[in-house]
Amino acid sequence: MSPRRNRPKGAGSSGGSAAEERSGRYGGWQSTESWQGEEWSVRHVAGASAEGKTYRCPGCDQMIPSGVPHVVAWPEHAGVDDRRHWHKACWNAKDRRTLRVQRSRNAPRF
Repeated sequence: MSPRRNRPKGAGSSGGSAAEERSGRYGGWQSTESWQGEEWSVRHVAGASAEGKTYRCPGCDQMIPSGVPHVVAWPEHAGVDDRRHWHKACWNAKDRRTLRVQRSRNAPRF
């Protein structure tokens, strides 16, 4: 019996662009996606690489705790200051969301 594979063949390819590349430093892979008429660099960060900081997701306005896998996205023409950390589900649902995040009455504004 041969050893079990951790990932099926082609797991790194999600049908994205040809610009996908492996990035061992961040524990995930990076690709380029088109959104709102511009190209975005999208890096998938593994949970083990996300230690030490918490981030606020711009999609749902909730915290991304330390150690949780997530997505870092930024416009390709922009600099490092424009990077945003998103929950994976929020990034995938970005086109289905309203333009303004709906908060409850007593929710803190950050």
